[in-house]
Amino acid sequence: MIGSIAMPAPTIPNAIYTVIYTVLAYGVYRILKIGSRDPRMPPGPPTIPILGNLHQIPITGLYKQIRTWGNQYGGVFTLKFGPNNVIVLCDRKAVHDLVDKKGLMYADRPHSYIGDLLTLGDHMVVSSGDPITRMKRKVATHNLSPKIIDEKLAPTQEAEITQLTYDFLTKPEDFYRHLRRTTASIACTFVFGQRGPTYDSFWGHCVYEALQKFGEALEPGANPPVDEFPFLQYWPTRFSSWKKRALVSRDAMDRIWGDARRFVEERRKKGIKRDCLADQLLDEYEKKGNPFTQHAFDMLLGEIVEGGAETTSSSLLTVVLALARNPAIQERARKEIDPICGSERSPTWSDFESMPYVNCIVKEGMRFRPVISTGLPHKNAEEDEYEGMLIPKGSTILLPLWAIHHSERLGYTDPDTFNPDRYLNHPKLASEYAGRPEYEERDHYGYGSGRRMCPGIHLAERNQWRMIAKLIWAFDITEPIDPVTGKKIPLDPDAYETGLLHAPLPFKASIKVRSPAHEATIRREMETARKSFPQWE
Repeated sequence: MIGSIAMPAPTIPNAIYTVIYTVLAYGVYRILKIGSRDPRMPPGPPTIPILGNLHQIPITGLYKQIRTWGNQYGGVFTLKFGPNNVIVLCDRKAVHDLVDKKGLMYADRPHSYIGDLLTLGDHMVVSSGDPITRMKRKVATHNLSPKIIDEKLAPTQEAEITQLTYDFLTKPEDFYRHLRRTTASIACTFVFGQRGPTYDSFWGHCVYEALQKFGEALEPGANPPVDEFPFLQYWPTRFSSWKKRALVSRDAMDRIWGDARRFVEERRKKGIKRDCLADQLLDEYEKKGNPFTQHAFDMLLGEIVEGGAETTSSSLLTVVLALARNPAIQERARKEIDPICGSERSPTWSDFESMPYVNCIVKEGMRFRPVISTGLPHKNAEEDEYEGMLIPKGSTILLPLWAIHHSERLGYTDPDTFNPDRYLNHPKLASEYAGRPEYEERDHYGYGSGRRMCPGIHLAERNQWRMIAKLIWAFDITEPIDPVTGKKIPLDPDAYETGLLHAPLPFKASIKVRSPAHEATIRREMETARKSFPQWE
């Protein structure tokens, strides 16, 4: 009997095992290379696989860490956020050579998942350089030009800031709200044709309600790395406090700016049109067709109010805080103000060239505590190089304002001291230094650079100068007095909100009118200002 013959089991050739192991090894290698820095790029802190430098990013306060890295790695350095490249420009020349001179290449914004959650992609702060965003910037830049502001808005600015001095006189303890009301009212009058007579009125506080969670949601480090690792975007909202915060912020913005636009439309149905941006655009779009969706149009109007109100009030509060801690600065300014105005009138914009030290105070406030401490990110549309270093296409480009402004290497001597004297050789407005080829003469970067520079720069500069000049003319501003000990209570110059937007936390100050004559002038000028208010109420 012939037995069965066992057949040998099939074998996999060693070559196939080699291929499998090689593919797996290469895949692991490629994964571990995520987060590593291309040696051709600018230097930076050491990275770890996959995360890059993400593990070194603080939840809040990144702006201070950037200064530390800038001192260590030089004016241009790289951070790796997972697979994404972040090029940080802590150098005047680099900002000028890249963002200013190559403005078109560096005019885009990096995609932001959180930004899209917040705004549905309809906000100039976070949106890319798409046609809709370019149209929005064109509207903002044209209508916020110096000519239109000085011819159309100047009477409103003077009247509202006159009320500011009156409010400081009658309720000095509420100065924080008075400053916020004033910038909101000026912006809402310009955009919606409606003023806010008090902070509690809709037009006096709507912008702050709209932005309450906006800055917190966009602060670098405040969210998981959802743009670097997109799978995190699918994490359920009910387990994601960061998603909930963004959605709450979006609901507030949509509600506020939707209500504001509907109010204007209801007014127009009654046959009441006003000389404001909303009425102007609605008239134009009724004839030509609206190029924006309803949501984008609402956001456009709201964005202009945001840019004209929140950032300006934050800078002004910084100046009030600094003045309270530095009475000598007020005395220095009055040596220019008092010979011109006496106690018979308050300063006006026509006094600008005669009072250059007030302009120094404005600039120092912008430098000392920039409102957006990390700056708003740019993105390069093409691969580029700088001084032999590679800048890959699509990199996030950071202009870290606080780090730049607090760098002694860049000429900001003793940067942690509020010192307007550093600007004695800068008598002009910030807009006139921003575009100069002599980048060494740039005063500050508070309004950004290149094609994404803040279109509200002219409005902000004029508002700040007027307010600071009138307040220094009218009041002695000092640190508060302890009612028990009779001693001054020191104010903390570092007590600021966390988030993308950087404003002083509420603080107390002693605000006293300088003389009975100054008080009489404030009351007289307020009576004149009141005559202009009804047309906007």
